[in-house]
Amino acid sequence: MFSAVTLRTVRFEPALFCAPLSGLTHCSFRRLSAEFGGCGGYFTEMLAGRQILSEDMKRSPYLRRSPLEKRVIYQLMVHERDNLDGIVGRLSEIGPDGLDINLACHAPAIRYVHAGSRLFDNIDGLAHVLKTVRKRWPGLLTVKIRLGRETSTHEESFTERIRLFEDCGVDAITLHPRFLEEKHSRSARHDRFAWAAAMTRLPIIANGDILGEHTIRGNVGAFAPVKGVMVGRMAIARPWLFAAWDHPIAVDLRETWLRMYEYVAVDFTATEALKRIKFFTRYFARNYQFGHSFYTARSFPREYWNRIAFVKEPTAHLVHNAIIGKRGAGYAESDGWNLIASDDEWFAPIQTGVGPDGAVWVIDWYNYIVQHN
Repeated sequence: MFSAVTLRTVRFEPALFCAPLSGLTHCSFRRLSAEFGGCGGYFTEMLAGRQILSEDMKRSPYLRRSPLEKRVIYQLMVHERDNLDGIVGRLSEIGPDGLDINLACHAPAIRYVHAGSRLFDNIDGLAHVLKTVRKRWPGLLTVKIRLGRETSTHEESFTERIRLFEDCGVDAITLHPRFLEEKHSRSARHDRFAWAAAMTRLPIIANGDILGEHTIRGNVGAFAPVKGVMVGRMAIARPWLFAAWDHPIAVDLRETWLRMYEYVAVDFTATEALKRIKFFTRYFARNYQFGHSFYTARSFPREYWNRIAFVKEPTAHLVHNAIIGKRGAGYAESDGWNLIASDDEWFAPIQTGVGPDGAVWVIDWYNYIVQHN
């Protein structure tokens, strides 16, 4: 599934895409990911159109690409009053494999400049942007969208824009099936891929809450109508995700992080490099266990399954059962007493995890003093 796809005349093999993420999918990260392999196409981080007019096209870390990147699509943040001819003309100099218009970003700063989701709302401005870019750019043109606003007429509004994309020569649509206002506050509606695909001849690329091959395998029917899948934050946390898509690979976490540090230090100024390595590390740190962990095996009673989080309290000499349940749009904890508690003042549980036998394994620091000095 998703072995390859051809969009316009550009072949992506496999049909696995790394999503555009601001401050993250710059040239340093794409180089790191490409060294692992397995990704059919990369999207740059969202690029401010006006900034492109003054960038050094060969040296800019926002525009540069490594030879290992098989396909790179440059994503643009533009609005109807931008110098679209100039922007597209400058990008043409570096030979992108495609251009993408961001119509999904709902951040206030992006909406303030009439780009992202605000351009999606403004159908006349959107038509002008698409027609102008298509006239100037003969290659692959895609758009990245959400479902629009959650209103009683959202289906009609969405359909109207799909027809506009077809009429203006867009070649493919990346769909993140959440409403604009939701950001990431609820699960992506993967069932909407079939609905969207049924109304258009344009290929749909699926995005949103895709954590790896197991997401597809667990819901094959929902992904059957799409032509490819795009992974965002999990690809940042695991730059090897595409290489390990259908088979596990051994990864040296320390060496991977150090490579990323080296690339960022070369590509950016010291101040910018520090910002980007810190931002990257927020995601990469997910590969290490910190804080609480859920019971994910099936050896304990059913009420534990994916519901009980084990919270370590080394200074209180216990491991607490936190019962996590839905409350409104989020989650809340209720008291499940303790899994382990000791009157031994040296007992200091600092980590728990589910072992291969389904039992809860505990690391006991076993020291009278457990504190920061």
